[in-house]
Parts: sequence; structure tokens; C-alpha cells
Amino acid sequence: MNMITRTREPDAAVLAGTGLAGALAVQANLHAAPLVALALQRGEGRLSGDGALVVRTGTHTGRSAQDKFIVDEPETRSDIWWGNVNQKLSPTNFAVLSDHVRGYLQGQVLFTQDLYAGAAPEHRLRVRLVTTNAWHALFARNMFIRPPADELETFAPDYVILHAPDLAVDPDRCGLRSATAVALSFAQKLIVISGTQYAGEIKKAIFTVMNWLLPAKGVLPMHCSANIGPAGDTALFFGLSGTGKTTLSSDAERRLIGDDEHAWSPDGVFNFEGGCYAKVINLRQEAEPEIWAASHRFGTVLENVPVDPDGGIDLDDDSLTPNTRACYPLDFIANAEPSGQGAAPRDVVMLTADAFGVMPPLARLTPTQAMVHFLSGYTARVAGTEKGLGKEPSATFSACFGAPFLPRPPEVYGRLLMRYLSEQKAQVWLVNTGWTGGPYGVGKRISIAHTRTLLRAALSGGLDQVAFRVEPYFGLHVPLHVPGVPDGLLDPSQTWPSAKAYAAQARHLARLFEENFSRFAGAFAAELGAQEKPVHA
Repeated sequence: MNMITRTREPDAAVLAGTGLAGALAVQANLHAAPLVALALQRGEGRLSGDGALVVRTGTHTGRSAQDKFIVDEPETRSDIWWGNVNQKLSPTNFAVLSDHVRGYLQGQVLFTQDLYAGAAPEHRLRVRLVTTNAWHALFARNMFIRPPADELETFAPDYVILHAPDLAVDPDRCGLRSATAVALSFAQKLIVISGTQYAGEIKKAIFTVMNWLLPAKGVLPMHCSANIGPAGDTALFFGLSGTGKTTLSSDAERRLIGDDEHAWSPDGVFNFEGGCYAKVINLRQEAEPEIWAASHRFGTVLENVPVDPDGGIDLDDDSLTPNTRACYPLDFIANAEPSGQGAAPRDVVMLTADAFGVMPPLARLTPTQAMVHFLSGYTARVAGTEKGLGKEPSATFSACFGAPFLPRPPEVYGRLLMRYLSEQKAQVWLVNTGWTGGPYGVGKRISIAHTRTLLRAALSGGLDQVAFRVEPYFGLHVPLHVPGVPDGLLDPSQTWPSAKAYAAQARHLARLFEENFSRFAGAFAAELGAQEKPVHA
């Protein structure tokens, strides 16, 4: 039986707010099973041996950052952080683009999903996705919060996403860089995505919208994971790719609120999403059993994971991309927090994978240092993993650990962080999951077992009575002893064969921090001047 049916009244209501007059057919708010069936029927993907839907995204296996635009509208112009992250698109060109996409969509079979972003009802965003692929509808259904059936009856979207992944637009006609477009209009509350199959664009477009809306309400949106301990204590984990954000927040002893996007309000922490989008390259069952199990079941979408003729998947194969992904509902994780909410955080963890080998594996930060490290968003790329890096590590700074998704200036989010740290007295920790004993290629990676031991000591209050020293290059407060971890590991200068070489490398990294932070120093001159010791000596 053909499950595709034509739209009939009153089914046209499912397109309300989209500007679409109709379509060849519309499938609204289908659940996982029919979406998978339709994706298979339409040749959009295939099943793995475990039942996951395996898809390929073609040319785009990651975000197209250079093709993301914000419409330059009078209502919002003065509040946007314009530049390489937020490129301007004129209202005229956006009208041409959106009209072209609407015209294309009206000739297609469409899939719509009505979903929520934001677990806290008072800060919730109602999102209507219109797409041409069943698997993209399933991705969105997995990724966002699924309203109960009775709330769908009166659903009216706050924001609409027009998603045409197979449509290559004329860049000259639309004022774009290429045939791919990710364009957001905050005034029209409309997102247009075309020319890219990569589903992460849907997720991150809504994250950008939440980053736009919430600061105006005094709420801090955050690119972080979050979990809850046995005593109801919430912890946040900030970190760029490769620092361990997902791995370290997935702890069998703590309930997972979410793995990527949250907000901090006067009432506590809440997840934006109802699912996870985990990177699965080289995933190991023994190291991350929850993510492994979720990646091997029906209802999950696997992006760009190679699969053999018998349905076997190879999570070590990066022939399509190293950015292989699994998208699944949060309830696929056994110890997930069903409410998507937690109390105000008692601890905030900022992760870095320092390939220069000079950061301590654990340090306590003052509120001012926390603001500096938040606005810096530091990690290091490893030499040899990307073209043009040469033999030395390369420092990476991404403001607020999520610069590509910040529509407002980073200082806006930095001020909100300082406010909440002051009001709710959270303790901030800097955790280095990178190298010690020398830089990458000389030293060795800090073991995940030692990192977990350090984290559990910090989050359990086990370091409350421990003595700390202040190291000389960054002014960080480093514990002298943590049970289960060698004392020498806590002081990276002791792990290097040459104290002189360590000092030179530490000064080098401190200078990179200073140079990067100079763009924010003026806005926070009072806070920096009031601290007892320079953030970077």
C-alpha cells in the first residue's frame, strides 16, 4: 500500500505560517516507523543490521559555515554580531531566495514536523519544519522535543524552516556565495535551508535562533552538555570538538539532561533538545556503551557511516567523512533525565584538549577567569590532522565555545555568565583532556581514567578541603593532591623532561591567550583590573 496521500482540507492547516499555498502531498507529524518506511520506499537510505536508518549526505558532510547568512533587517540590525560568523543578506535577496524555495517546495511531496525547542515551557520555541525528505523529518523528530498529540491540534509555529536539501539555487540571483544557502530572518521568523543534505544545519539553525531570543529575556543560552548527580547537583560541560564533552557528561552515575545545547535561567538549567547528535567515528562499546547502544537500534539515523551489503556498519571507517553521526531520541539513553531540566548548576566544567601540553589536568577558576576562558573557548588542533597545520599544534579559540552560532556579540553571553556565576555561586573547573609531558608528538594524552577520577572528585565536593597552589602562567588554582591520581600529573611542569622547555611553551600559549582576548579586554576592563592576579602572567 502506498503511504503517500494527497493533501485534503483541513490538512492544509499543516502548512499554516509557511507561506506555501499547497504541495503535491503532505505527510504531517509522522512517527518514526512510517518515516523509516517511507525513507526506504523512496530510496533515501537503507537499514543497518540492527535497524538504524543509514543515510549519506553527499557533498556536504558538515556545516557550510561560509554559506550561512542573517538577513540585514532594520528591526534587528544593531544587535547582531556582524562579520565572518554572521554574514549579511539583504531583505531583497532573501525574498528572492525564499520565494524560489517556496516555488520549488510546492511541486514536491512534503514532510512536516511540529516540534518544540526548549524543555522549559516558559522559554519554549514552537518550530515547524517543512522538508522534502522523510529521513530529514525523522532527524528533526529525533532531535527536538515532540509535543503530545493534544498540543498538536492547536500548534502554531513561532519559527518556520523551509528545507530544500536537493535544490541548488542560483547564487548570483540570490546574492549568495554558492548554490547552498542557510539563511535566517529574525524579523520574519523564517529559516531557509537549501542545497545541503547535512542535517546538522537544521539543528544548529534553531540553536542560533535560541541564542538570539533568550539573552533578551535575561537567559543564558549555552553550547554545553549537562547532567545531574545523585544528590540532585547539576553540572555543565563546555568544550569544543574532541575535548570530551559528550564522553565525560555520559556517566552511569549521573542522569543526562542533554549532550549539546542548554540554557541557564533563574529557575535552573534546561535542554533545548529532545535528542542527541553524537559523533561516532571510532566509537567503542566499552568506552561509551550508551551511545553505542543507541547507534545500533531502530529509530536512529546514522549519517555517512559506511555499511556493507549485509547491513554491518563500520564505525572506524572515515572514508566518507570523519564527521560520522548518530541522531537518536534522548530516551534511547537509559539514564536520561526525562524532564530535560535540572537545578541551577553547582559546578561548571570547561574542557580543553591542550596539545601544547602545558595546561594542568584540573584547575579551579575564579569568576573572572571563568569569564575569560568562556569568552576564549580554547582548545588546540593537532598537527597532521588538518592541511596546513605544519608540525606544531594550532591554538583554536571559539568564543563561548560556540562562536558559529552566536548572533549577538560574545560579550552579551559573557556578561550573562558572570551574572549567573555570581548569583548562583557555581564553582568553575578547567579540565585539560589533552597532553602532558610535552606537546603532541612528544608527550602523551592524559588518560580518560585519570580525567574521570579528577572530575568525580570535583563534582562530589571531594576537593573542598584540599590545598591548592597558584601556577605562575595563567593564575590557575591547581590541587596539590587528588586521591587516585599521581601528584606529579597535577603539575604539568613536573611531567616535562625540561623545565626550561615547559616554561617557554607555557609563555607561548599565554601570549596566544592574551592576543585572542585583547578584543574583549576593553569591555571587561573593570573585572580584569579588580582580580588579584593577571589571568595570564
